[in-house]
Amino acid sequence: MTDENAKTTHFGFTEIPESEKAGRVRGVFGSVASKYDVMNDAMSFGIHRIWKDAMMDWLAPRKGQRLLDVAGGTGDIAFRFLDRAGSGHATVCDLTEPMLIEGRKRAEAAARADSLDWVVGDAMALPFADNSFDVYTISFGIRNVTQPQQALNEAFRVLRPGGRLMVLEFSQIPNEMMQKVYDLYSFHIIPRMGQVIANDRDSYQYLVESIRRFPDQDRFLQMVREAGFGNAKYRNLSLGIACLHSGWKI
Repeated sequence: MTDENAKTTHFGFTEIPESEKAGRVRGVFGSVASKYDVMNDAMSFGIHRIWKDAMMDWLAPRKGQRLLDVAGGTGDIAFRFLDRAGSGHATVCDLTEPMLIEGRKRAEAAARADSLDWVVGDAMALPFADNSFDVYTISFGIRNVTQPQQALNEAFRVLRPGGRLMVLEFSQIPNEMMQKVYDLYSFHIIPRMGQVIANDRDSYQYLVESIRRFPDQDRFLQMVREAGFGNAKYRNLSLGIACLHSGWKI
């Protein structure tokens, strides 16, 4: 066994070789791409829209800014950013091409194609030059990265000095009883929704498990700081079901 194959990571609750995770994640999102937005509404009862609006409120996009939205899939964050900024440019980067294809369809339908680029790429090795973007966002995507710390390091690299990082991700509810109630919903209802709506129970079982394996708010805040970001802080959303982390390349 090579050293590379000896390194393991988690895929939900399963330990796998690090070298396999990207392919498995690509398989998950390739499978659910056409139903991804519908499932987001169903799983969260539409609340994900409120969380993404809160992300934009804190981000406060400005005219002319260049956004890199990693794991941006169908373009939800990019569209919101451009609407708030009024003018600017967004690059959506995702590991899974079928997700980007769905995003392109949305952009064409909304006549927004000129202000958007769609790039297949890995969050841990972004295909962009240093100091290229004003804003880096990743929404419900960083927990699927094999090495989240490397993704944060890459975010720091491609941001210009003065650039802003914003991460929206599921997190942990500080109240133990409420966390247990949420877990019951997550593990018993969401995979069944995935079966009914997307005809894919296993992918949504993985997504639920991946939330539980992701670092809590304070640990992830430390990871943001370790990547070099200053003035790093977080805000809980819906009691901590989701969380926004912010940092600046100072």
